[in-house]
Amino acid sequence: MQKRKLGGSGLEVSALGLGCMGMSFSYGPPKDKKEMTDLLHAAVERGITFFDTAEVYGPFTNEELLGDALAPYRSKVVIATKFGFDLSGPDTRPGAAVVNSRPEHIKKAVEGSLKRLKTDVIDLLYQHRVDPNVPIEDVAGAVKELIQAGKVKHFGMSEAGVKTIRRAHAVQPVAALQSEYSLWWRKPEEEVIPALEELGIGLVPYSPLGKGFLTGKIDENTTFDKSDFRSRIPRLAPEVRKTNLAVVDLLARIGKQKNATLAQIALAWLLAQKPWIAPIPGTTKLSRLDENDGSLDVKLTADDLREIDSAASKITVEGERYPEAMQKMTGL
Repeated sequence: MQKRKLGGSGLEVSALGLGCMGMSFSYGPPKDKKEMTDLLHAAVERGITFFDTAEVYGPFTNEELLGDALAPYRSKVVIATKFGFDLSGPDTRPGAAVVNSRPEHIKKAVEGSLKRLKTDVIDLLYQHRVDPNVPIEDVAGAVKELIQAGKVKHFGMSEAGVKTIRRAHAVQPVAALQSEYSLWWRKPEEEVIPALEELGIGLVPYSPLGKGFLTGKIDENTTFDKSDFRSRIPRLAPEVRKTNLAVVDLLARIGKQKNATLAQIALAWLLAQKPWIAPIPGTTKLSRLDENDGSLDVKLTADDLREIDSAASKITVEGERYPEAMQKMTGL
């Protein structure tokens, strides 16, 4: 497995990480713990060193899964988790839990994460969503204290806008920004990616396969379980899928030229954008894990990238990427 450094932080991770949310949360019912443990072990054996979780996934159960499964490999892996939601309320679903990044809450959340992850230190700690009620300088300052105390190694942010990133970075250097980025969500290219390059901050794209859509496995007839949050995603609504399949058709065309799957082309495209980008596709299946890893063998030339950009510029994706309540929590 190839390695990459996230910006100027010195944090080295596998070129592809593993997003673990769907093992416990959001993508239908939680998966079998033993099967997911086996999958996590298989990921380590294949050279993946970068694992992504959050306290809100479950809540708590995804961190517990990783804590148990990765304990034998702890010195070899980078574990990223997130704080930023108040999980004391009755509804902790995406978009329902309220944000909370008060410094005292951050420190309490980290103690819980350390215990569940069975570790003394969190490699990369993200603010999950910006809290408009807490100055970002206070958030960065709280994480700085946790770093000084040896409980956290690196500070990250998620779905933050450029001004907020700059203010936080001035207090405590930000190692990585985790935000959605893929061939069908390219807004980060406008302001965020140039700012990250300037500041020496890595980018960790989540949903690099468009929540499964870019794999070509979702069509107009696909139905989602009511516990699958994709049933509420506007750009995955049945009435816009036919239009949005134009992106899938583009991937299929390039895939045919390269003898690669749609997922492999989507990931190879992301990896080709910048050397400090490390996507974290999620999966619960070993076959998909191996398929995603195969993207590292796909070489897209400058001509290939120009062809993809030219074709993609003619496609208009319909539908927002989140329901309104969740959209308000993003900085983009």
